Amino acid sequence: MPTISQLPFDLAAAVAHLSNCDPCIARLVQEVIPFDPNIDHTQSPYESLLESIAYQSISGKAAATIYARIKALSANGGPPTPQEMLRLKTKALRKAGLSGAKILAMKDLAQKTIDGIVPTHEEALKLSDDELVERLISVRGIGAWTVEMFLIFRLGRPDVLPIHDLGVQKGWSVAYGKKHMPRPAELLAFGERWRPYRTVASWYMWRAFEKAGYATTNKIRPPKLKRKRTKPKAATRNSPNAKRVRHKRTRKKSAPKK
Repeated sequence: MPTISQLPFDLAAAVAHLSNCDPCIARLVQEVIPFDPNIDHTQSPYESLLESIAYQSISGKAAATIYARIKALSANGGPPTPQEMLRLKTKALRKAGLSGAKILAMKDLAQKTIDGIVPTHEEALKLSDDELVERLISVRGIGAWTVEMFLIFRLGRPDVLPIHDLGVQKGWSVAYGKKHMPRPAELLAFGERWRPYRTVASWYMWRAFEKAGYATTNKIRPPKLKRKRTKPKAATRNSPNAKRVRHKRTRKKSAPKK
């Protein structure tokens, strides 16, 4: 378990809070590995996000190979600096295995780092979660999920709930005995009980997902769609109801007078 000095919050207090407010998490605390985000304190936000872009939408093994080739293009063998990334030719980055979209994203990240939009680590520590999200999603190819992973696994922020993360969604379904995944809004509302330690709660949802195994989690159905209330349609001229109404009116008019 990480020491208190490695995290910007009291982990023991977080686990105690979640265990007291949620019996399901109290059980998971006893059954799965403890919270440990394995924060790399050597990475700058730029380097962390550069690696995240490389890993998007491909297997971890393939991404590691590509990222190693990208680092080999740097003068010091580490991640290319923002200035180096802007100088690197598209052809060289393509040869390393990057798609055109990822090349554009990495170069935009480099430029926005130079411009000060992407903060240094010291600056990031002073910004709120919302401020960081607003800044970082302005980078091409960086979405809310990527920023949430950055907040959790690079900065160790305590109150992040990735409501669109498949592992968190399915882990919640397993943990609480649901046949369907929750809608993002439903998960957000449920997670209010976990404040101010939703990051730690998310960790236990991921572990519940892993513990259950794919044979179980593959059976979990997509979120239930909300049923929209529809107004009854007015009877058209050729509908059965309209015909019955016309028939009644005809019979009424043709009835003999008394």
